[in-house]
Amino acid sequence: MTSCLSPHPLAQRFIQFALQAGALRFGEFKTKAGRLSPYFFNAGSFDDGAKLGQLAALYAEAILAQDLAFDLIFGPAYKGIPLATALAVELARRGHSKPFAFNRKEAKDHGEGGTLVGAPLRGRVLIVDDVMSAGTAVRESIELIRRAGATPYALAIALDRQEKATEVGPDGTVRELPYSAVQHVQRAYGLQVCAIAQLDDLLQYLEQHQHPEMAAHRQRVFDYRARYGVA
Repeated sequence: MTSCLSPHPLAQRFIQFALQAGALRFGEFKTKAGRLSPYFFNAGSFDDGAKLGQLAALYAEAILAQDLAFDLIFGPAYKGIPLATALAVELARRGHSKPFAFNRKEAKDHGEGGTLVGAPLRGRVLIVDDVMSAGTAVRESIELIRRAGATPYALAIALDRQEKATEVGPDGTVRELPYSAVQHVQRAYGLQVCAIAQLDDLLQYLEQHQHPEMAAHRQRVFDYRARYGVA
């Protein structure tokens, strides 16, 4: 179980790009776990062809640097669909053409039917998503891939938040776990995880840009990392 830690310059380029595109913002945002996060990442803000193409190029660089030996790209609905599609195009442009597939949330009862679209799931599958919080979409993808007779092999994400995962107990209470959703995927499913950038890379970016506004953001992000972060 290895993790693809992107080269530092690639991570910094990604963070700069995400800020310029409005995909990475600072403020106060409530997460799925109910935490008040000082930053928010939304891949839906890469909302034109040029931005999506640049994002796909960053994914491709991180994935090729790790030399992942996968046979097919899978994008979980919904945000994973354009990511997987754009990545397949970019990899083909670089001489690494791979089939791709994605799923529907609701089964189609006409035409070809079913929940899967694209190439048949086979071999070692690379799952592509934007960011993983609770890990629900990835677990569902893993089950779907296994049911189809293929092997979940690796996960590529844009940003690893590096924070403690949570689970809801039988009584409805939420408790923090001593590991992140990414670490859980690595340990529980044996997947390699490739992240273009991590929260630590964001802190490094904020440290390098020392004007007052960035200093205020950095302190809030640092405090959040200290409270909810994992090693």
